[in-house]
Amino acid sequence: MTGLSRRRTLGLIAFGGLAVPVIARAQTMPTRNISSFTMQRWQDHFDELGPGAIVADTESRALHFWSGDGQTYRTYPTSVPISEELTKRGHTKIVRKKVGPSWTPTASMMERFPQYKPMGPGPDNPLGTHAMYLSWPAYLIHGTHDTRKIGRLSSDGCIGLYNEKIEELFALCPIGTQVRII
Repeated sequence: MTGLSRRRTLGLIAFGGLAVPVIARAQTMPTRNISSFTMQRWQDHFDELGPGAIVADTESRALHFWSGDGQTYRTYPTSVPISEELTKRGHTKIVRKKVGPSWTPTASMMERFPQYKPMGPGPDNPLGTHAMYLSWPAYLIHGTHDTRKIGRLSSDGCIGLYNEKIEELFALCPIGTQVRII
């Protein structure tokens, strides 16, 4: 070979007596959005925006928020329930908000993890820095101190966000914001 390695030669093609590099599309190019977020439209889930709207998509592990005036739209990566049995789907709304929430393990958690104990606000609290309570008992949208959970099946029913993202969403959502979990 005349100074070209075999590897490099494989990337060249003869064209009119000259060696010309071949430009080929890589076979590993993604064919869809790598994050797997599915775009949502509030109109597909609610009759009106009301004070605001949230769609928590458990399949794509994303939370979509629209402000009541329709001017603000945000999408956040989330953690979602670990199993179908723990996943509640349907319409609900935010009924209470708390900065620095306390955490109490649910009965099903206590069955699986008897060492769990209630915990006050703080850096190790599983609810993170902010929590928005839904009209369904024991279901929340909250932060998490464990960032490994985001993007995964990892909760016991709640929708979790990074602490800095729940803080942002918390400020945007008034009590009464409608929520649909799909």
